[in-house]
Amino acid sequence: MSTVRVRFAPSPTGYVHVGNARTALFNWLFARHQRGVLVLRIEDTDEERSKEEYEKQLIEDLRWFGLDWDEGPDKGGPFGPYRQSERRAIYTEYAERLLKQGDAYYCFCSAEQLEAERQEALKAGRQPRYSGRCRKLAPEEAARRKAAGEPAAIRLKIQASAFSWNDLVHGPTSFSSDVIGDPILVRSEGTPAYNYAVVIDDHLMEISHVIRGDDHISNTPRQLALYGALGWTPPEFAHLSTILGSDRTRLSKRHGATSIESFRQMGILPEALRNYLALLGWSPADGKTEILSPKELVEQFSLDHITKSPAVFDNDKLAWLNRHYMKECPPRRLAELAAPYLEKGGYLAQKPGPDVLAWVERVLDAVLKNLDSLAQLPEAVRIIFEFDIEQVRQSPDFQEPDSGAREVLKAFIPKVLAENGLTYPRFREITKSVQKETGKKGKDLFHPIRVAVTGAASGPELEKLIPIFEEGSKLPLARHVKSVTERLREFAAAAKLEF
Repeated sequence: MSTVRVRFAPSPTGYVHVGNARTALFNWLFARHQRGVLVLRIEDTDEERSKEEYEKQLIEDLRWFGLDWDEGPDKGGPFGPYRQSERRAIYTEYAERLLKQGDAYYCFCSAEQLEAERQEALKAGRQPRYSGRCRKLAPEEAARRKAAGEPAAIRLKIQASAFSWNDLVHGPTSFSSDVIGDPILVRSEGTPAYNYAVVIDDHLMEISHVIRGDDHISNTPRQLALYGALGWTPPEFAHLSTILGSDRTRLSKRHGATSIESFRQMGILPEALRNYLALLGWSPADGKTEILSPKELVEQFSLDHITKSPAVFDNDKLAWLNRHYMKECPPRRLAELAAPYLEKGGYLAQKPGPDVLAWVERVLDAVLKNLDSLAQLPEAVRIIFEFDIEQVRQSPDFQEPDSGAREVLKAFIPKVLAENGLTYPRFREITKSVQKETGKKGKDLFHPIRVAVTGAASGPELEKLIPIFEEGSKLPLARHVKSVTERLREFAAAAKLEF
C-alpha cells in the first residue's frame, strides 16, 4: 500500500472536544503532508446517544475549524458507506466468517454473571477479564442454543501470545495476552463492538496509519488479535498524548471551554485555535516557531516531532494567538465575524449591510487592542452605545466639573454645538482654540472634554471615537449611537453648564 490513507472517526454523541479536534487536525496535516487521503467516518453504533444533529454539528465544526476531507458521508467515496450504522451487513459477514473458522464463539453469559465475575476479580486484586466460560461449549451445543432463541454475543478467541507493535509516537509497545479477556465482537442484540467494527472498517477502507488518542493504546492488542484472526496486515499506529488542564488532570468542562463549539461561541478565530492545537504535543523542526500558517503546518508536520508527554492546555497562550490573528485578520472578514456578537448584545440588526460593516471595521480598529476574543466585544463597545447621562453621573469617572473644567467646557461645548457635524480635524482645531482661550493644556484640557464626550475618563483614542460617534448616529443600528452634539447637550444639562 503506497498511498497514505488516514481517518478521523468521531461518534456523533456530543460536541467535538478539543482532544478530538487535535486528532482530526493531526490526521489532516499528515494526509496533506504525505499527499494522501483523509477519510471522515461516523461511528454511530451507539443508537441511544448518537444523534443526527450531532453529526451535522461536528461536520460544521470541522469545516469552521478549517479542515476538509476526501471521503465521507457527505462526499461519498469508493469505500462507503461511511456511517457504521449503514455497514451492519458487512459486520455480520465477517462475524460469521470468524465463527466458521473457529476464531470466535457464541457467549450466553448474562450481564449479571459477567458483573459477578468482575466483582470477584476486583476483590481478589486481579484485573477483571472474561473467564472464558462459554469458550468451552461445543460448537454444536452453542448452535442449538442460539437457534432456540437464547440471546448470545459473539466473542473473539484470544490466543496465548504477546501483542506487540512499534508505535510511531511511543516506540515499541507490548501487551501480554494474560491481561486480555476474549473481547465481544457483536453484542447479543446485534450491534458491533467498537474494537470489532473499527478493524473491519480500517481494513476495508485501506487505512494505512491510525492516528488517535493514547486512551486507545489498551484497545490495540484486541484489534491486533482480530487482524491476526482475519489474516490481515494491521496499519501503523500512532497514539497521541492526553491533553491536560492547568491542574494537570485530564481536560474537562471544569477547566472551562473544551469543545470547538464553545470556543466558537467565545469568539476564538478558527486559525488561532488550529495553530494552538497544532502545538499541543507537536513542535516544528526548529522547536520554537509558534505562529504558523496552514501551509507552513502542512509543510513541516511530521509524526517524528510528536511528543509522548501529556500536553497542558494554556488558555493564556490561546488568547495570545487569538489576539495576533484578530490583528492580522482582513478588516471586512473580522467585521463579519464580529457582527453576531454585536447582534447578540442588542447593538446591530441581523444581516447588516455594507455601510454598517464598514462602520464596524472602524469600531474594531478602536477597541481591538483590548480584546482577547470577539465575545468580549459587547462590553468593549459600551462606551460607544451606552451614553446614558444618568448612568454617566453614577460612574466613578464622573465628577461635577470644578472651576477649571467648567471653564474648558463652557468654551468647548458651544463651539461644537455650532458645528453641523464634527470631524476629528475640526475637533482638533476647536480644542486648540479652547487652549488659547483658557490657557489649559494636557490633562487639564483633554480630561474634561473626554468625560463630556464619552462619559468615561479613559478608553479608545478620541481620534477614533469621534468619527465612530458621528457616522454611527446616521446608521440604521439596532441601538442608536449618539452623536457628539447629542452627548454634549445631555452632559451640559446634567452638569448645569450655562453658556
